[in-house]
Amino acid sequence: IITADYQMRGGKVLPLKAIVDEALAEGGCDSVRHVLVARRTDQPLAMQAGRDLWLAELTASQADSCEPEWVGAEHPLFLLYTSGSTGKPKGVQHSTGGYLLHAALTMKWTFDYKPSDVFWCTADIGWVTGHTYVAYGPLANGGTQVVFEGVPTYPDAARFWRMIQKHKVTIFYTAPTAIRSLIKAAETNAAVHPKNYDLSSLRLLGSVGEPINPAAWEWYYEHVGGKRCPIVDTFWQTETGGHMITPLPGVTMLVPGSCTLPFPGITAAIVDETGNDVPNGQGGILVVKKPWPSMIRTIWGDPERFKKSYYPAELKGYYLAGDGAIRDAETGYFTITGRIDDVLNVSGHRMGTMEIESALVSCTELVAEAAVVGRPDDTTGEAICAFVVLKRPRPSGDEAKAIAKQLRDHVAKEIGPIAKPKDIRFGDNLPKTRSGKIMRRLLRSVAKGESVTQDTSTLENPAILEQLGQAY
Repeated sequence: IITADYQMRGGKVLPLKAIVDEALAEGGCDSVRHVLVARRTDQPLAMQAGRDLWLAELTASQADSCEPEWVGAEHPLFLLYTSGSTGKPKGVQHSTGGYLLHAALTMKWTFDYKPSDVFWCTADIGWVTGHTYVAYGPLANGGTQVVFEGVPTYPDAARFWRMIQKHKVTIFYTAPTAIRSLIKAAETNAAVHPKNYDLSSLRLLGSVGEPINPAAWEWYYEHVGGKRCPIVDTFWQTETGGHMITPLPGVTMLVPGSCTLPFPGITAAIVDETGNDVPNGQGGILVVKKPWPSMIRTIWGDPERFKKSYYPAELKGYYLAGDGAIRDAETGYFTITGRIDDVLNVSGHRMGTMEIESALVSCTELVAEAAVVGRPDDTTGEAICAFVVLKRPRPSGDEAKAIAKQLRDHVAKEIGPIAKPKDIRFGDNLPKTRSGKIMRRLLRSVAKGESVTQDTSTLENPAILEQLGQAY
């Protein structure tokens, strides 16, 4: 295992090595003989003799180049885990040849990349965007790029603009969540507005991770790109390996909020529940009809789940993206309308509702039952809302706030900070039909703050809705 002692993020020091130690202590990792540690800080660190080694000491005597290891095109390149609607994360396996080809080609065509460019993708490297457009795509093109650690709003919300100015970045690729948070910051503090910085080096902007709403697109275009930089609004997934639907700069007419047209060679389509094409202007299920180089090769250790999840027979065996979409009646441009399964998109990160529910109920000393839904959020696109039944009387006031914090911390430990629920609501029980099924559609209305108009006659306990109205 290669790790670091700590990571700096948003003013906090995160103990990466300690997390690795904890995971190894749980067992089941007998194949791990050594842990190689990169030193990021001067803080003290527990090292296990014989197992843990400092990476810098090992590499100091090594040559700065080595012969490549030749492998077949289908040789597995990496596994990247992504959320599934069933709660168990899926180990997406990508191939060496096909993935690298698509990473290199999309980097070159989508971003119109040239040797003179300075490219900056702000994604975490552990996310697929960081794999394809930090680790692989730029390097496969011999690119010059900026790699950064941290968050866009620390030490202040002008960090991105200072870095673009300092490094003369020409191509900037970030997520709508980051853009929305920077809009909010600029509206409350004029000192961090991008107009205060020299962004004239920019010639192309990109958006990734979730659909970008037209208002954020317009702000990005006007205040960051100076009304002269095209925006490539890119749709793709962990499973696709690289861009699937995206404008090509200088070729595609841009429409705020639309990812426009498929990348060359991608046979994207919108179909109904039987796999038949729907006419333009009518929403449906997004599929891809034919293979492409960087497509997922399998789910690690679960080939049956791979087939069922991505190539359902009822959709004629087409690749199922899991998103709904619509094509403009006149231009044929694609717009992504959101997930069609129980997967949330929070700040561009996919998370299954069952995954978060499982994390909550694993806090066995507190939680008897939990249900999770999404609600719209101005900054993150979608926010996580958890409805929780405790093994003790329903709390209120400061006690409820304290328990909510405890549960958020528990979810962060089990999954990661991105999975922490924004709202936690406590009830004596959850709204269920008399057959025992949780009424999630009703919970979504409660989470959005809407008045419940659905028929509640089948509810086992209609009075529960009033209890769930208070969020902590």
